[in-house]
Amino acid sequence: MGRAFQNRKDSMAKTAAAKTKIYGKYGREIYVIAKSGGSDPDGNLALRGLLERARKDQVPAHVIEKALEKSQGVGGEDYSLARYEGFGPGGTMLIVDCLSDNPNRTFGDVRQCFTKTKTKIGMPGNCVHSFDHLAIFSFTGEDEEAVLDALVMGDVDVTDIESEDGMITVFAPDSEYSKAKHAIAEAVDGVEYEVDEIQFIPQNPVQISGEDVTVFEHLVDLLDDLDDVQRIYHNAEF
Repeated sequence: MGRAFQNRKDSMAKTAAAKTKIYGKYGREIYVIAKSGGSDPDGNLALRGLLERARKDQVPAHVIEKALEKSQGVGGEDYSLARYEGFGPGGTMLIVDCLSDNPNRTFGDVRQCFTKTKTKIGMPGNCVHSFDHLAIFSFTGEDEEAVLDALVMGDVDVTDIESEDGMITVFAPDSEYSKAKHAIAEAVDGVEYEVDEIQFIPQNPVQISGEDVTVFEHLVDLLDDLDDVQRIYHNAEF
C-alpha cells in the first residue's frame, strides 16, 4: 500500500482568510462528531483523534471549545454528510465529502466546480468502488511484530501494516477504527499519532502530467474553497 494515504492534497493556510476557512471546517466537524458521539474525548475516540489533528494544525482553543459547547446545546445547526463523486482530467476520480445544512445548495456548488473546469460530476457509486475506505494510524515505532500481535489479539481485521523510517502505519477497515485504536494503545505506551484518520485510498492511482495537472489542481482548489467541503480524496499521481 506504500504511502498511498498521503495522496490527498493538503491545503496550506498561507493567509488569515485561509486559516479562518480551515478553522471553520474543523469547527463544523468537531460539532457534528461531538453531537453524534458525545463531547467527552475519552468516550468518543473519533472526536479525540479529530481534536489531536486540530491542535496539530494550530486551530485556536477557543474555536475548539466553542464547537464543543454548541454540540451540548439543544437545537443548533443540522449538518449531515453529503458525498459527491466525479471525474477529473486524465481519467482521475474524486470523492468530495461535505457537511451541509442544505444539500441542494451544496450539490449545486460542487457541480459548478466540475463545470468550470470542464470535468464531470458523477452519480453516487461511480467512483467509490475504486477506493478502499480505511482507518489509518501512523506513529513512531520499530516493533511491527508487537503491534501486529496486539491487533490480532484485539480481533482487529488488519488490512496492512508497514514499518519504514522509524514509523509504523496500520491500515484497517473503517469499521475497525475503535478496536484498532484500542489495540495500538495497548501495544505502544503513550502512543502519539502522526496520522489518525479514516480515508478513501485509491486502489489504482492514475498518473497525470502536463495540462491535466493544471486542470486537476484548479478543480481541487475550487472545491476546497467551498465552506461545505471537508475532505477531498482522489486517485491522481503527478
